[in-house]
Amino acid sequence: MAAEAETEARLMKVVRLIAGTMVADVCSIYRRTDDNRMELIATEGLREDAIHRTFLAIDEGLVGQIAQTAQPLSIQDAPRHPSFSYRPETGEDPYHAFLGVPILKNGRVEGVLTVQNRTERLYQDDEIDSLQTIAMVLAEIVPSSISGPEQTDAARDGRPVNLQGRSLCGGLGMGRVRLHDPVIPAARFFAEDPEVEEHRLENALEELHLSIDRLLAAEIGGLWGEPREVIEAYKLLASDPTWAEKLREGVRGGLSAEASIDRLRREHRARFEKVKDPYLRERLHDLEDLDNRLLRMLAGGDTQNGNHKKPLSDEPEILIARRLGPAELLDYGKAGFAAIVLEEVATSSHAAIVARGLGIPTVGGIDGLLTHVSRGDPIIVDGEDGRVHLRPDEDLLKAYANRQAVLSERQKIFAALRDEPTESKDGVPVRLLINAGLGLDTEHLDSTGAEGIGLFRTEFQFLMSEKLPSTTDQIELYKHVLKAANGRPVYFRTLDLGGDKLLPNLNDAREENPALGWRSIRFALDRPGLFRRQMRALLRASEDQSLSVMFPMVTSAHEFRRAKTMLQEEVRWGQRRGFEGPKALKIGAMLETPAFAYALEDIADEVDFVSIGTNDMLQFFHAADRMTPLVSERYPFVSRPVMRFLAQVFETCTRLRIPVSICGEGAGRPLEALCLIGLGYRSLSMPGGGIGPVKRMLRSLDLSEFGPAFADLLQKRDPALREGVLEIALSQGIVLNDV
Repeated sequence: MAAEAETEARLMKVVRLIAGTMVADVCSIYRRTDDNRMELIATEGLREDAIHRTFLAIDEGLVGQIAQTAQPLSIQDAPRHPSFSYRPETGEDPYHAFLGVPILKNGRVEGVLTVQNRTERLYQDDEIDSLQTIAMVLAEIVPSSISGPEQTDAARDGRPVNLQGRSLCGGLGMGRVRLHDPVIPAARFFAEDPEVEEHRLENALEELHLSIDRLLAAEIGGLWGEPREVIEAYKLLASDPTWAEKLREGVRGGLSAEASIDRLRREHRARFEKVKDPYLRERLHDLEDLDNRLLRMLAGGDTQNGNHKKPLSDEPEILIARRLGPAELLDYGKAGFAAIVLEEVATSSHAAIVARGLGIPTVGGIDGLLTHVSRGDPIIVDGEDGRVHLRPDEDLLKAYANRQAVLSERQKIFAALRDEPTESKDGVPVRLLINAGLGLDTEHLDSTGAEGIGLFRTEFQFLMSEKLPSTTDQIELYKHVLKAANGRPVYFRTLDLGGDKLLPNLNDAREENPALGWRSIRFALDRPGLFRRQMRALLRASEDQSLSVMFPMVTSAHEFRRAKTMLQEEVRWGQRRGFEGPKALKIGAMLETPAFAYALEDIADEVDFVSIGTNDMLQFFHAADRMTPLVSERYPFVSRPVMRFLAQVFETCTRLRIPVSICGEGAGRPLEALCLIGLGYRSLSMPGGGIGPVKRMLRSLDLSEFGPAFADLLQKRDPALREGVLEIALSQGIVLNDV
């Protein structure tokens, strides 16, 4: 393996050694090609002229079955198997016994290693285990046109690479690549002394258990217990004797401790790629996380003090990972990483939620990310538009350095505005509030000068737990939020679950279009026990305080009335048992479906307020899924249809005397916020990072001038609304950009 011969010559030597050692008549290696076929690239026992001439489709033959399932396959009489595919050019007529194992790398089947025998026999577990071990080592040299050494070396030869992902948290980070996943050098695959390796493994397992206990005992800042269930689940997995015994078996079989863990990690990754069920995918990811933690411990990381999470030098570092769970990201904490880039992002994006709470620029959804990067590569992460620049040239570095300086100056300006009145130049007040979902988010209240929390997403506590949070857990969270608000208003949105936000232990049905399916208030009303428990917790947490509750994605008056009745019943339930309850209770609804705009007339005397959730409302308004990149950016927020609809809703609420506000990502962008204020909205809730830019825009705005000009522009057909608003802003000196 370590010889300096050509790859093909080494592979031919390997198959001869395997055939001789396992007393096999045939040993062959197949690799996965760029057109997704399996190519014979080395063999001992089959005809050598079949090399590079024999190809199998990815689902063809026994080799194809192994490639598809990523699982070993042992057959006593291969020609009789229904998946057997006969290739006369190989000369494999007389062979019966068959054993094949996948060659795995980065969770992908890069090839297949097989042995065959003339006799009819079934290969045993120890032989399968040995062949899997060899396949793991082969993964380091088998050439693959997808992600093998040739492409990787070409991608890492110093050329700049620009990658486009999805912005998960805004901001700008510049520095050097730091890889999250440990890399095992081929030289450390095999143990010189199995007893020493087993001792190292046992020490690492013991340290793993201690580190998880320390995490459970520590005060994990900002999340108030939500990740506790996640970490407890890790503890259960780490205590699984089957997992630990597999690691020990690998070491006893001659592998180093690192290689034994890495072999299991490859299997977990391969299974992860095949599993579609979200719950099972999370469990396999948890196992992979345990593998990685063990590898870092063996590498000498100071896990007790968390030094393995800290940047390795004074130079800023960017953390690169295939995938990070919320507990992993919290484990990194505020260690000083300049940015985070993820290859994979779950639809619910819990890691992105935590990243926003930590304020770390984060980009995700970059396929093949790890094939492009090497440890120490210079990198720029633009969290504003989701771009990643690897090995940038000097001109690009200078341009981003200048932009970083501008952003730094901008933050100073925003900080100076924090205590200034939130009103326009002509004295019109506008409430600016923040959206939140984690305890971490409440830190933005004081740092930005926000006037309260316009949307608190209560479902995050459920999504980040392995089991349903108890009533006590919920009460504790809501009390912390109200305490952090310190008298400022907090609008709690009841559970918005279903759709892309799945609870593994509740809704396991798969839907063709989950955004339009069984979710939000529909889900809650169909799960009254869960819904009532949450409302009971909200009422208990707000005793002797004001409580504002709003129901998500209400479509009809009937849904609102049912939900309100259930809440009022919980109020009476608490009173009968001597609970004081809130001193004032406001019950509202979120307008996220166009249909609800036409139901306001029916509940005008029953609803205390309405909050327009623009994120969902826009996707329903345009029939464009906001999670689908091909359409999510196609329809702009600032357009005449959207603005006219929002104007109509505002006029209806004003006529019916229903207080109305806006919450969503759009409210946190100066241009969009300017239009909303121009329509008459005086309460906007947004991500914490939007408060400063919107407040600066607001204080440069003379609404008596902008309002009439904007109303006139809405009535015209040309120019395009966005361009027209920009022209008005420029002529009136309204500050919209960073310069």
